[in-house]
Amino acid sequence: MRLHYVIGGSGPAVVLLHGWPFSWIEWRAVIPLLAGHGFTVIAPDLRGSGDSSVPDGHWTKRDEAEDLHQLLRHLGHDQAYLVGTDVGTMTAHAWAQAYPDDVARLVLSEAFLPGFGLEEHMNPAAGGSWHFGFHAQSDLAAMLTEGKEEAYLSGFWSLMSRGGITDADRADLLRAYTAPDAMRGGFEHYATLLEDGRSARDAARLDMPVLILNGEFGLPQQILLDGARRAASDVRQDIVPDAAHTFAADNPRWTAERLARFFTSTPAA
Repeated sequence: MRLHYVIGGSGPAVVLLHGWPFSWIEWRAVIPLLAGHGFTVIAPDLRGSGDSSVPDGHWTKRDEAEDLHQLLRHLGHDQAYLVGTDVGTMTAHAWAQAYPDDVARLVLSEAFLPGFGLEEHMNPAAGGSWHFGFHAQSDLAAMLTEGKEEAYLSGFWSLMSRGGITDADRADLLRAYTAPDAMRGGFEHYATLLEDGRSARDAARLDMPVLILNGEFGLPQQILLDGARRAASDVRQDIVPDAAHTFAADNPRWTAERLARFFTSTPAA
């Protein structure tokens, strides 16, 4: 695996995991603000996304967690404050389950957790979102969107952001998602969600402090909050004002200050 990452600042490590259809760019505005609070901020592209490599076949969230565990060690850190959003939330949860000593505190946002509420929202017949099933057929989805990447992704970008994802960000994201095999790489985050859920349910509950964040205009928080309370013993919540699904881009200053307070307060606020 080749993982691309952006790093800045100095101090305790903070790892930021992006969602789909994004890359580290989703955290661009937050990185210097968090670094200003005295952290080493690491924003990797998940395998299959951005400028990281796209392996053949399918992979699980535990595979992604292993990548990130190794990256943290490679960068000389034994532990990090971990933040995930969208599919990055699912990976962050899997990482915290697989390597709990790696994660000092955990932030989960703008997602549903495999094994703890996601499955009920993957069925369109019961009001769930259609795209989970389509994306899970990763090879078919990639074939059907080939040559139509901008048309397909632009709809998601417009729905997910309140202006924080800029035209320049979209251009860089489109560059990444039109690279060879890149659309399949993004869809692979969905291909093993049922397997991810079974693995998550079999793991022990998390003991580190967990913060649930959602944008004011993002996904409904209760589903993630209920799932997190089943998966972890110390859970608190907050809402990012004037922000949608891409809350870190929409309201970066509030986000950075809220994260820094959660990371440094005793007990965790």
